[in-house]
Amino acid sequence: MRSATSSVGVPRRLASAEQGWTAETDVVIVGSGIAGLTTALQIARHSSLRIMLVTKDVLSAGSTRWAQGGIAAALGTGDTPEQHLTDTLVAGAGICDEDAVRVLVREGPAAVRDLAALGARFDLAQDGAISLTREGGHHRDRIVHAGGDATGAEIERALVARVLGASGVEAIEHALVLDLLKTSDGSVAGVTLHVMGEGQRDGVGSVRARAVVLATGGFGQVYASTTNPSVATGDGVAAAIRAGAVVRDLEFVQFHPTVAWLGARSRGQQPLVSEAVRGEGAFLVDDAGVRFMQGQHELADLAPRDVVAKAILRRMHETGADHMWLDARHFGTEKWRVRFPTIYATLGSLGIDPAQDLIPVVPAAHYASGGVHTDLLGRSTVPGLYACGETACTGVHGANRLASNSLLEGLVFGRRIAATLVETLVEPAPAPETVAAGAPAAVLAAEVRPALQQIMSEHAGVLRDAKGLDAAARGLAELGAHSCDEPGTEHWEATNLFTVATALVEAAQLREETRGSHWREDFAERDDEHWRGHLDTTLVDRTEATATGGGNIFPEMLADPQPTPTLTTEFTR
Repeated sequence: MRSATSSVGVPRRLASAEQGWTAETDVVIVGSGIAGLTTALQIARHSSLRIMLVTKDVLSAGSTRWAQGGIAAALGTGDTPEQHLTDTLVAGAGICDEDAVRVLVREGPAAVRDLAALGARFDLAQDGAISLTREGGHHRDRIVHAGGDATGAEIERALVARVLGASGVEAIEHALVLDLLKTSDGSVAGVTLHVMGEGQRDGVGSVRARAVVLATGGFGQVYASTTNPSVATGDGVAAAIRAGAVVRDLEFVQFHPTVAWLGARSRGQQPLVSEAVRGEGAFLVDDAGVRFMQGQHELADLAPRDVVAKAILRRMHETGADHMWLDARHFGTEKWRVRFPTIYATLGSLGIDPAQDLIPVVPAAHYASGGVHTDLLGRSTVPGLYACGETACTGVHGANRLASNSLLEGLVFGRRIAATLVETLVEPAPAPETVAAGAPAAVLAAEVRPALQQIMSEHAGVLRDAKGLDAAARGLAELGAHSCDEPGTEHWEATNLFTVATALVEAAQLREETRGSHWREDFAERDDEHWRGHLDTTLVDRTEATATGGGNIFPEMLADPQPTPTLTTEFTR
């Protein structure tokens, strides 16, 4: 069995201030994107369970509202779930869980229709049916959209309105999840939270619950340039790692090929130019005006995202250019204003008129196909812990997400988790008793965040090789020495990013092939014989104080007689 053990240690718990309050509920849902909101709403619709929905910012501040393209479902004439399945499996480069994909494509159409019934105002065709368009990797028009290019914002609006009106749901904003509480038998029994400005629930406290659902989104902020909002710091994935859950396939990070290039300002969250723009007929060109996607793939400019991102980077390397160009001048002003009003306004604010100007674009970190490993009901490997949306690895995406399957995944699997909890938590009951955590707690200094992001972008981004990944591991080890004595939100986020980055680099080092969104220049071919499978990472306790080598995070942990938490990654088929 191929496996690796990180030379960089991570903490088992986050250091925090003394807990000042406690609460009790039946289900804690962490995150307020389409996955978390759907789970909460469906539980409330079908049971009397008490639900606490917590989110780090306001309810509408997650990644869902930034989704421009749409939500994929086989709703069109001549389209079928089987065709949607085929396109998804092809994009996933051989390691999708086919059963999970079947769940997605078969339950998707009804789930989207129900979303419309709940108040999501999707764009309609002249005959009154839901309007459909096409994106990269799809062979049919099956992308449902709203407001032209504001699909995520409309879905978020509709779900937030419904959740706020639902009985049994208590929403707590400005609450950062720290760690998972556990019982003596290892089951999850709640969470610790840091809440800002909630009256009696201010500061650090604990919530006992019978089940916890992690729906905190992705970890795009691991990279210097990303389409993800600032809140996407991998909090759910990191908390699951610390609790001993298996996380799967973290090496598969999708880079969106067309993000507006801002020159020296290209850092942090960058404006996305949706794939739907290419779906409507825009195409990529280099500085000489040459359409370089021709011959790269049968779908040319509508090829899967990893193909397009790699082609852009190759062309940039060949020509020495800082970026490539997206040409949609032939749309004209009216089409831009009607079909893509949000993108049109954003580009205008940057001084770009896409009806007259070429749009400078580069790839940027966009979506994590890996995450907390779950089964078809959203259950993780830790009893009582569920995950959905980008936080989870359901097996739907494999090595590369098919465009607009992400909103659908959050919708479908959020509904599945809700149905499971309604069925299994039938009668109201006291929350399980928790046990005191025994592992030492630690936290990383917030000041390392920019350096961490630069290391990851330079050495573990779209282009990877052994030399660069080794450099990333060494760089992370050096950053791990910068522990902090005064925990706080920025320090907790930096520690979460560090934890996810360490696991990601370990998996990327181990997978010696190119597959989907994981591109190894030193192993340029896909290797089904040796690598058609998954990389599962778990935090285990090693008894030797020096087990993690010379690059251990948090020096105080070495002096502690307790076992040292160490990331271990194993290949499974």
